[in-house]
Amino acid sequence: MVRGKPRQLRLALATVLARGHLLIEDVPGVGKTTLSHTLARVLGLSYRRIQFTSDLVPADVLGGAVYSPESRTFSIVKGPIFAQVVLADELNRASPKAQSALLEAMEEEQVSLEGETHPLPQPFLVMATQNPMDMAGTHALPESQLDRFLVSMSMGYPDADIERELLAGQASRLSYADIRPMLSAEYLLDLQDQVRRIHLSAPLLDYLQRLILATREHPDIRLGLSPRAALGLTRMAQAWALLAGRDYVQPDDVQEVFVSVAQHRLQARQGNAGTLIAEQTLAETPIGA
Repeated sequence: MVRGKPRQLRLALATVLARGHLLIEDVPGVGKTTLSHTLARVLGLSYRRIQFTSDLVPADVLGGAVYSPESRTFSIVKGPIFAQVVLADELNRASPKAQSALLEAMEEEQVSLEGETHPLPQPFLVMATQNPMDMAGTHALPESQLDRFLVSMSMGYPDADIERELLAGQASRLSYADIRPMLSAEYLLDLQDQVRRIHLSAPLLDYLQRLILATREHPDIRLGLSPRAALGLTRMAQAWALLAGRDYVQPDDVQEVFVSVAQHRLQARQGNAGTLIAEQTLAETPIGA
């Protein structure tokens, strides 16, 4: 159901294998929701969609205590965050208070309700979409929120031949119910464990550290990659290697994922795009010492 976007599909799948969360920034109508729902169906995972709006409150996401007049007691009603794949649609249209409802869930895979801790289903993935910041009614995501997304990417417009097929009605229009799961949650958890066992050589780790240090010392960068981002970059490189059928990471794996891991985290001093700085850092950092 998602055609002509092989790199985006691979990035999304690698993010799942690396136990990360995915941020998609693009204009409406380019397939962001389709990607998330299709991925959940193919992986055999439960799926919930949360539409973030200006009047959304944290309880709409997390749930809370509900009073029953019959029993005269309160009971916990779990919100839509309790799913294995959660689409946070148009995340930056909600207030910062509503956005913050995701922080604990994304970092610790649990939710605190009425003083009690509730674990989230495993595996757990947040796929969030945000509209470009020059569109009306948007609120910038804070650095703490951005840093919890392992990967950011955009879908982009379809290629001309794919769009022509859509216009001509030739592209397949399967419903989500017609998509059969290809994996189970248990098998996916095993694959996630395999990712952590992908070999990282000492020279490869040296290269990773040079890249990370370069973002922190770059004269145009106000905020470089955090330790969380460094760990995420390592896991993404391991996941990319696993998808390539290898049990070891090579520099090409790091280079393939670096910009997607770094671009939304890098804070420039003069307003340059994080993507441009990430690309420059990657191009200027040598593989060998």
